[in-house]
Amino acid sequence: MKKYKKIYLEITNICNLTCDFCPETKRKPECISEAAFKEILDQIKPFADYIYLHVMGEPLLHPKLGRLLDISHEKGFKVNITTNGTLIAAAAETLIEKPAVRQINFSLHSFDGNQKGISKDEYIDNILNFSNKAAAESNIIISLRLWNLDEALLTADQRKRNVEILYKIEENFKLPYKIQGNLSAAKALKLRDRVYLNQDYEFKWPDLNEEEDFTPGSCFGLRNQVAILVDGTVVPCCLDGEGIINLGNIHEKQFSDIIHAKRAENIKLGFCNTHIVEELCRKCGYRKRFNK
Repeated sequence: MKKYKKIYLEITNICNLTCDFCPETKRKPECISEAAFKEILDQIKPFADYIYLHVMGEPLLHPKLGRLLDISHEKGFKVNITTNGTLIAAAAETLIEKPAVRQINFSLHSFDGNQKGISKDEYIDNILNFSNKAAAESNIIISLRLWNLDEALLTADQRKRNVEILYKIEENFKLPYKIQGNLSAAKALKLRDRVYLNQDYEFKWPDLNEEEDFTPGSCFGLRNQVAILVDGTVVPCCLDGEGIINLGNIHEKQFSDIIHAKRAENIKLGFCNTHIVEELCRKCGYRKRFNK
């Protein structure tokens, strides 16, 4: 039986920020229930060892996050979480004490969506303090993510904010070099044991209003990953935040039947043969990264 490298499981589609780079979902705001979470984990257990608790929304907003992490551990899953980081101070102890947590990814570019609330210094300091604490008290891997590689496309304010963030990282980890001189999308920059800076280019989310790209290409959707939205809708990847490529609902059909149904098999076979089957995939900016 094929195992996916990762299954994205959206535990909430609610977010506390309105970042301009992240499309706002039109779906009904929801948080997954413990019962639904257990049901999904039981169905996907033969297909993955690693789950990623995000698609849209901010996972640290879930009121029973600790319980969901306990359930994940009980059922033998390792958990990866991507967060905007604004709530990390309140969630720190819960995350560090839960053995299911494998990796936490902080989207540092999310600060652009933090128009009110904590200051930039407090925001970055909270994330760096947690990173140091997690590295010292647990085996959690920390990935600090920043879109800073394509300077030409950044505004002057964005460049300034990136420089300020990088300076605080350099100071915190007492780096003997400047990060700006070590820019690479191919390799993470190790800051200390189990703490890394991942630098990348910004991308366009898939959107049916975008122009279609009919050139041959591929993607990892349904090949090494699949995603499940908070209402149980199964989609090929974590970028289909509206459930446009609706493969079926895990509360209505078995997960194994959904991923082996004709539509899913056609998508997977298409990617294997550099043929993009779905319209949404032909309008995905991220997918173009694999054209090389």
